[in-house]
Amino acid sequence: MSAHSIRLFADDAAVRHVGEGLLARTLPKPEWTHEAHLAACLWLIRERPDFAPEQDLPGTIRAYNVAVGGENTDGAGYHETLTQLYIKGVRAFADTLTEGTSLVGAVNALLESEIGDREWPLCFYSKERLFSVEARRGWVEPDLAAVSE
Repeated sequence: MSAHSIRLFADDAAVRHVGEGLLARTLPKPEWTHEAHLAACLWLIRERPDFAPEQDLPGTIRAYNVAVGGENTDGAGYHETLTQLYIKGVRAFADTLTEGTSLVGAVNALLESEIGDREWPLCFYSKERLFSVEARRGWVEPDLAAVSE
């Protein structure tokens, strides 16, 4: 799908650095990459049972964006549909992992899977629908294919 190269993580500590930095709002903005988004989500699902991504991640990402000098507008920053779609995908992927899979092994396998591809959301959404203000502000149903739960 995507022509972007994948930036894999070196070890569990590198994954935790991203997740903890997101929560503390201390992760340097250049480190908040596509891969970091997915790594943080999988880390939260696996290691933070006190954190409910579907409910807690939107506010966390919005606050992080502001803390690093960004904004959350109709054209930039937090995107609800993308966030919720990736949470669904990461949860489904996590359910396929064998017991004992290391954190870094799980994250890197996720990044190498179809879900890790930057264009994965376009399997479900047209660009027009996905990048609409409505989709940025709230969950919108896919217009190309259903998302498996």
